[in-house]
Amino acid sequence: MSTDSDAVRRSVCELHAELTRNGLVAWTQGNISERVPDSQLLVIKPSGVSYAELTPESMVVVDLDGNVVDGDLSPSSDTATHAYVYRELDWVGGVVHTHSPYATAWAARCEPIPCVLTAIADEFGGDIPLGPFARIGGEEIGRGIVETLGDSRSRAVLMRSHGVFTIGADAREAVKTAIMCEDAARAVLLARQLGELSRLEQDDIDALHDRYQNVYGQ
Repeated sequence: MSTDSDAVRRSVCELHAELTRNGLVAWTQGNISERVPDSQLLVIKPSGVSYAELTPESMVVVDLDGNVVDGDLSPSSDTATHAYVYRELDWVGGVVHTHSPYATAWAARCEPIPCVLTAIADEFGGDIPLGPFARIGGEEIGRGIVETLGDSRSRAVLMRSHGVFTIGADAREAVKTAIMCEDAARAVLLARQLGELSRLEQDDIDALHDRYQNVYGQ
């Protein structure tokens, strides 16, 4: 395989440690994928392998139809979902899936996370939306992700009764979004225990999101 795919294998393997470090997954749940530059390929976690056992060599290279191109292990059961997102959204370079507990609690409640904090406006540009229920293993989840995020500035979606999917220009960006989604889900769930929530005004959401995306940082 190419030098590019080897580099992506290393990056994707290392990023999986962020999922466990931030408490976003349990056992072998969850997965990260990243598009191989200038190709019709992606690298994804193997199915059912513990995080402690992951190595760059154990990552699986598949094409955008989900067919294994290189690797000795079976790819994640969510491979068809990831492949669909890459086919439909050519700007996406990374996809992450978790069952992080607070965000998944919102998915279990079948509720979006309302934009009641400046941090949510900054990162997601509004509510973190709820996508439809779909069975695991085919393209239906991917279709739901693309359709739901098409009407949203959010790069995270809560899939009904399932968990969280995030997208980004690369896998690191998608991991960051997954971490921020869980942080928002926790804060808003705790706040709701104290009483009624008040969504930010849309003008404030728009201004906050624009500042964060275009001014904040280096």
